[in-house]
Amino acid sequence: MTYQALYRVWRPKTFQDVVGQSHITKTLQNAIAQEKFSHAYIFSGPRGTGKTSAAKIFAKTINCEHAPVKEPCNECASCRGIQDGSINDIIEMDAASNTSVEDVREIRDKVKYAASSVPYKVYIIDEVHMISTSAFNALLKTLEEPPKHVVFILATTEPHKIPLTVASRCQRFDFKPISNKSIVDRMRMVIEAEQIAVSDKAMETVALAAEGGMRDALSILDQAISYSDEQVETEDVLAVTGGVAQGILTDVAQAMYDQDVQKALTLLDDLIQNGKDPARFVYDLIYFLRDLLLYKSAPTLEGILERAMADESFKQLAVTITEDWIQDAMTRLNQCQQEIKWTTSPKVFIEIAILTITNKDNRKKETQNAAESEAVTRLIGRLEYLEKELTALKESPSAARQPAPAPEPKRSKPRTAKNSYNIPYEKIRAVLDAAERPKLKEVQSQWASFLNKLKSTSAPAHATIQDSKPAAASEEALVVQFKYEIHCSLFLDNQDTVESVLTSVTGKKWTIIPIPANQWQELRNEYISRQEQSATKEEGRQEDPLVEEARKLVGDELLEIHDE
Repeated sequence: MTYQALYRVWRPKTFQDVVGQSHITKTLQNAIAQEKFSHAYIFSGPRGTGKTSAAKIFAKTINCEHAPVKEPCNECASCRGIQDGSINDIIEMDAASNTSVEDVREIRDKVKYAASSVPYKVYIIDEVHMISTSAFNALLKTLEEPPKHVVFILATTEPHKIPLTVASRCQRFDFKPISNKSIVDRMRMVIEAEQIAVSDKAMETVALAAEGGMRDALSILDQAISYSDEQVETEDVLAVTGGVAQGILTDVAQAMYDQDVQKALTLLDDLIQNGKDPARFVYDLIYFLRDLLLYKSAPTLEGILERAMADESFKQLAVTITEDWIQDAMTRLNQCQQEIKWTTSPKVFIEIAILTITNKDNRKKETQNAAESEAVTRLIGRLEYLEKELTALKESPSAARQPAPAPEPKRSKPRTAKNSYNIPYEKIRAVLDAAERPKLKEVQSQWASFLNKLKSTSAPAHATIQDSKPAAASEEALVVQFKYEIHCSLFLDNQDTVESVLTSVTGKKWTIIPIPANQWQELRNEYISRQEQSATKEEGRQEDPLVEEARKLVGDELLEIHDE
């Protein structure tokens, strides 16, 4: 097999080739040129950022026949031998498979022998955090007082797992995630040398998927090249990575913000039907909204975007959507991300999250509209009262000279406004007189089933009664308390449908009497108070039989009652 993966062919051979780590390469170059390099280093950072490549370049540079230099020549026998692995004095060791004390003792025993082919013996231990504590202790003495001809380079993705006694004896260099721009620039050089056709958007999509790793970027690009036909496009990259196109994420966010539930759920269903991972969709959407929020807050900082490209549709969405909405949506999606980790039906949780985000503003608007409607009703009543007063003054001007009596707004009865509701107090009191607790419990136990059936029968009717609950029930009537007065008025337009569905669920014919929650509490308290007063009077009328007999014999005037 002659083909080699791109990340192997284009592995850095000089410090200049190490992308995005100039803060490290410059320090190492100066130390080597001045012959002031240390005996032990820790190279830490995310995968694919150049740790082991930099370690191997370091080994070549200090052993180059032209040393001291800032870059290896890659032409002398030492450089070529280290590059192809034929020089045994450069030892690359995978700590994940060499974790025991015996493996480290072998290093300790051999480290005292001088290098045979080059001036310095270099030990490159990859994933060093994997070795055991006892193995670290065995290595400690060697790191503290190594021979002059030995350099240790410990590479790790988890530096916090290295004991402090070891870390304190090494110089530490932290490799950072590579920026998307640097990854794209490096890929552009690779495809030009390899004569491969890749679109700019495809390269940007690869850089986004690589999450700061140059090796991952070249691996993804390699897969996309194999998948594509003639030119690598964005769709090819998304197909091999399982990612979601930014255009779809934009459409989903816009649909949720526009409260278009049908479109948002349809887009989700299409994604899953096409084989996309639901968890990856949530992950991509969270980061897309994160980039949207950052761009909206600081449009000039396009370089900090991690999952989005600032195209025209992205910029337009940033103008449309509010920051509060984005933050609320991200919070809900983050909860969804945690929930789908432990379920076999992630689509259900994602649908619930989308519905929650989409309908949130609807509930706020309903509450606001209800409050506004009540205020409008009061203003209409006041305006009609003032119109009547003005008409009366015009008809009898002499009355204007008389002091007008104080208005009694409580007794005035303005015409019923469109959304006002006259509460039938007498009917409700009649239901309370005949109310039975078992009847109410029976209705309450079937209320959820009733609402579900009503929703499938008539969505408008369901919308008017979904925030209500049964309050009292007699044999023929049911008092239902609603959150606001406007809901009572809207219910009356759908009363026949609601009562018909309730009858089909409970098997009994009920007449529903709506009442706002506030008025229900007042009426209920008044009814209970009246019942208690009646009971007290009834108790007062029940006297001792002896007292009653004495009253009959001597009368009330001569009767005296003493309590013992």
